[in-house]
Amino acid sequence: MVAAAHDLAAVWATLEGVPDPEVPVLSVVELGIVRDVEVDADGRLTVSITPTYSGCPALQVIEHDIRDALARGGWPDARLRTVYSPVWTTDWIGADARRKLEAYGIAPPPGRAPRDSGRDDLVLLQRRVPPVACPYCGSHATTMRSVFGPTACKAVMYCDQCRQPFELFKAI
Repeated sequence: MVAAAHDLAAVWATLEGVPDPEVPVLSVVELGIVRDVEVDADGRLTVSITPTYSGCPALQVIEHDIRDALARGGWPDARLRTVYSPVWTTDWIGADARRKLEAYGIAPPPGRAPRDSGRDDLVLLQRRVPPVACPYCGSHATTMRSVFGPTACKAVMYCDQCRQPFELFKAI
């Protein structure tokens, strides 16, 4: 089956059903990994994706899951194109997805500091994390226990109020 222009809504709906393997409460669309869906003049479907970072170990799983979902949806010949520029940013995670993260027990990423270097290609390092609300009790009396979490995109936090450890989705 060849995807027609009027099928784009169905393609997006199919992609909304593909969970991120590391944060399964979010789809690859909600996370901002799926950037674009196009149908060329020959009717061939291309899905553009941007990994959360260039060394993302889940990228092959994400690609496989997207291809599998599209094939099941009737687009077995869909192509995937990996796009690295502009780089993925946590700013692409919408408000609904941030609420889902919090309900899942992961603190959503804080907003990024404004970039004043004049270069958008640089990721500024932070020495200190701004106060993070605990996803369990809402307290801001939290501390980072480790910048290295179970995945490269998360850190391990601790709430001094309810004494729960939790993950923080790092701002990138």
